[in-house]
Amino acid sequence: MPRQLLVRILRDQIKPALGCTEPGAVAYGVALAKELLDSPITELKITVDKNILKNGMNVGIPGTKERGLTFAAALALVIGKSQYVLETLKDVTPGSIQTAREIMESGIVKLKLNKEADRLYICVEARGKEDKSRVIIKDDHTNVVFKSKDNQILLNTEATVLATPIPKEIKYRIKNYCIEELIEFARGVSIARLTFIQEGIDMNMHVAKIGLQKDLGIGLGKFFFSKAKDVFDRAKAYTAAASEARMSGYPLPVMSSAGSGNHGLVAITPLAAIGSEMGISEENIIRSVTLSHLLTIYVKVHTGALSPVCGCGIAAGVGCSAGLTLLLGGSNEQIKAAISNMAAGISGMICDGAKLGCSYKLSIAVDAAIDAANMALEAIYIPFDNGILAETVEKTIQNMALVSKVGMSNTDNVILDILMK
Repeated sequence: MPRQLLVRILRDQIKPALGCTEPGAVAYGVALAKELLDSPITELKITVDKNILKNGMNVGIPGTKERGLTFAAALALVIGKSQYVLETLKDVTPGSIQTAREIMESGIVKLKLNKEADRLYICVEARGKEDKSRVIIKDDHTNVVFKSKDNQILLNTEATVLATPIPKEIKYRIKNYCIEELIEFARGVSIARLTFIQEGIDMNMHVAKIGLQKDLGIGLGKFFFSKAKDVFDRAKAYTAAASEARMSGYPLPVMSSAGSGNHGLVAITPLAAIGSEMGISEENIIRSVTLSHLLTIYVKVHTGALSPVCGCGIAAGVGCSAGLTLLLGGSNEQIKAAISNMAAGISGMICDGAKLGCSYKLSIAVDAAIDAANMALEAIYIPFDNGILAETVEKTIQNMALVSKVGMSNTDNVILDILMK
């Protein structure tokens, strides 16, 4: 399989994200709908799937003390610029916050759950004094499949918005590769083609250091750092601190992976922290982070953009375990063993929405990834006949996805019901 395609997939799936991705995606949709109109918006209706609602309900909005999807939408009406994509809200000011609050109080922003949408789904319907617009984002946080103004359809890539799609996004083509090919790509591709990976390393480590310096979140990162006994403990602390900064709404972007900022923190931060402190070369750190991204994307295209299980654990955690094994000199077989070890241990972590507590889930994922990698390096492999593990890591990942999409099909409904109450 061509290496250039993997470079294109990486570039497509590694993007800066300001704040939690779900409010960011809603804000992006609102900005697109707003920009289609010629008159001020007098009514805004947002319809989302259960996972967008779950993940956006209690998370901080960057640069503000506010939370939730409706405030993100109101703020997007004030300052949203669609060219910023997942950084749509980055121009926030005290004045714009106050205006967004006034919009909230006016009641023009309505949020509704689409109970039939079984994948990522955001529909924004905006009405002005003289015109109206509609924007639909589906299957991925930035995948716009429909746009219209008044009665004119401007974009329509699917006949019906809830039909089973034929995947068109480039990320799905990673399924054509086996894990061995992804490992060999990370090992052998020209480093000149991976220079963009360093941007994400720098970005996420910067946010992690801010998380340790400032009083953000609940102090989890600082707590772990104060108790750290080695480089691995400190890597966990850095990741937790970065997540706290992000979930509390600190106004700096992180580099996402496979559509999630928290996935990006797990996929990148531990490897950057461990590699730097151990004196490992910049090139080898970049290669290990590249593999981490690839495995994160590979798992996510099987499980879906949003799922009942915590993607920071089963996707980015798997990526982190593979990348760390490569970083520490592991063989291809040891990298695959680390993936299996990770799947054997953390595959049951549920996703109960985006919030400050995610920083603890991220730290658990990093802890498990470190254990999985170190076990593999010491030839400790969980046997393939245990539980959902299989003869190949590809089949193991498919089994994880099956448990998530079929076995836990009602889990999100139960979690959302709990959160709503």
